[in-house]
Amino acid sequence: MGPISGAVSTEPVERLDDPTLYLRLYERMLLIRRFEDTVQSLFLKGEVHGTTHLYSGQEAVAVGVSSVLDERDRVAGTYRGHGHGLALGIDPQAFLDELAGRATGVNGGRAGSMNVVSMRDRLIGCYGIVGGSIAAATGAALAVRRTGGVAVAYFGDGATNQGYFHECLNFSQVMKLPVVFVCENNLYGEFTPMGQVTAGAIIERARVYGLHAEQVDGMSVWKVRAAAGRAVEHARSGSGPAFIEALTYRFVGHSRSDPGRYRPEGELDSWRERDPLRLLRAALLASDVSEADIEGVETAVERRIEELREAALAAPWPDPAQPVSEFA
Repeated sequence: MGPISGAVSTEPVERLDDPTLYLRLYERMLLIRRFEDTVQSLFLKGEVHGTTHLYSGQEAVAVGVSSVLDERDRVAGTYRGHGHGLALGIDPQAFLDELAGRATGVNGGRAGSMNVVSMRDRLIGCYGIVGGSIAAATGAALAVRRTGGVAVAYFGDGATNQGYFHECLNFSQVMKLPVVFVCENNLYGEFTPMGQVTAGAIIERARVYGLHAEQVDGMSVWKVRAAAGRAVEHARSGSGPAFIEALTYRFVGHSRSDPGRYRPEGELDSWRERDPLRLLRAALLASDVSEADIEGVETAVERRIEELREAALAAPWPDPAQPVSEFA
């Protein structure tokens, strides 16, 4: 762990319209990154069971989208859902406790890594079934449209080849549902390059159904936030569903057992130069946020992560004889 460092992209650095807001978003993104580092460390030590799918590298997507949502809205995540939940504001202590299988976890230690639900935090579920989030959010949109809400579905590029994808986009457009479909295109469906299994451009699939659709740089949180703002406004206004294809990249393997050897040489290094945390850090400095203020955030996150880790390992195990009375 430690401060964000390394090669920084040579692309022009943008000035941010609201540096105070983006410093908070930087804190949330850094929390997700360090949380995932901790999950991986605990998994290797046998403290997190089952499997894990980390969100490292994709933080700008969930944080950017969540920054434009409000209490009326609902979110469906994927099996890579730690980032989706933390971006919404789920208590990171309860989240880490859940992954460690402890009674103090979000779902009493029963959900594990892939299936966390927190209704109080507007997370209607994380789905191990590829494309399951698409159907869940479409269904949620039928309910939240009565209260002015919007439902958001996160999914990967591989899910666009599932039946769920086409059925739900078609249905939501016919019914003019307030749902925002967010495709996190990280170039790989598990271990297979997208181009080997996907015909045509993903964004055009949404446009064929008539959805408001944008492709955005998923490594830039301010660009994601801007696109998400337009998408949510469109959906909330009653104009029907919207679609965002966020071009992003995961810095880790698909899951715990994947060393990522299928990546072309140099590809990971190239994407790391556009690490969303480094890009935002550079933009904060260019927007007159002081190095001291940024380092203060970084130090606070590192301290908090260590506290989370110690508390999770000290938390009690659930009693198998006692049911979980409430799934948050």
